[in-house]
Amino acid sequence: MSELKPFKLTAVCKDYIWGGTRLITEYNQKTASDKAAESWELSCHPDGPSVVDGGACGGLTLPEYINKAGIKALGSDCAKFPYFPVLIKLIDAKNSLSIQVHPDNAYAKTHGGGFGKTEMW
Repeated sequence: MSELKPFKLTAVCKDYIWGGTRLITEYNQKTASDKAAESWELSCHPDGPSVVDGGACGGLTLPEYINKAGIKALGSDCAKFPYFPVLIKLIDAKNSLSIQVHPDNAYAKTHGGGFGKTEMW
């Protein structure tokens, strides 16, 4: 892979029951639903990885791109993680959100959930 350059990502929309329409109407997010609760802007999550938009690597998912680019993409310290551990999302909570309880790392690993989850709001 030659010199790395900035590129756009195509976001993944999630249409949970509490979502609204602002991500569609104000941010032009594409979804098959009439509502969008979340727009995953940068994601290596298996339930919705971002896709490289255009260029030589256009069409690759972000995990595929990172795998192809190797340490050039994120540096050598990222080898400590099995995947890129950050998910950046926009949220349109038109209605009350569902209750969410997230495990810590120990519980998640024991029960097949990979890593635990912390969130910033």
